[in-house]
Amino acid sequence: MKRLLLLAIPVFLVALAGQAQRYAIVDTKYILEKLTDYKEAQQKLDQFSEQWQKEIDEKQGSLDRMYKDYEAEQVMLSSELKKKREDELFVREKEVRDLQRKRFGFEGDLFKRRQELVKPVQDRVYNAIQKIAVARLYDFILDKSEGITVIFADPKLDKSEDVLKELGVK
Repeated sequence: MKRLLLLAIPVFLVALAGQAQRYAIVDTKYILEKLTDYKEAQQKLDQFSEQWQKEIDEKQGSLDRMYKDYEAEQVMLSSELKKKREDELFVREKEVRDLQRKRFGFEGDLFKRRQELVKPVQDRVYNAIQKIAVARLYDFILDKSEGITVIFADPKLDKSEDVLKELGVK
């Protein structure tokens, strides 16, 4: 009976090891930073962002000047002219807020440009990761780039370099 039990335990352990999940860890931020087309896309996004911010700053500066002028002249204006200037200030302020929302808001111009420029690169990385996962029979792959997903990662599990090789980056 002891002999049978001693023989059954190793067989059970081998079977259990065969059922273990295979996983790997990648750092997508590291991978993206190594890709030149991602860097170029980020530079283009930065240029658009600076240009749009400059446009908003100019409109805000104009609004600030209008407000200071109104404050200085307010005492001498009739109630009708005050109302007219306040309405004009309100309209200009709304224009600035609308422009900010249009450029930088949810699904604004910056979001759309990011989708247009960066998403194709991210999709390439995702497809390379998926190809490696299928070829090497990984059950799942974790992304450690955000830091929240993985508390501890054994460096030998990091397959970021393999993804870069798959993408043709050295």
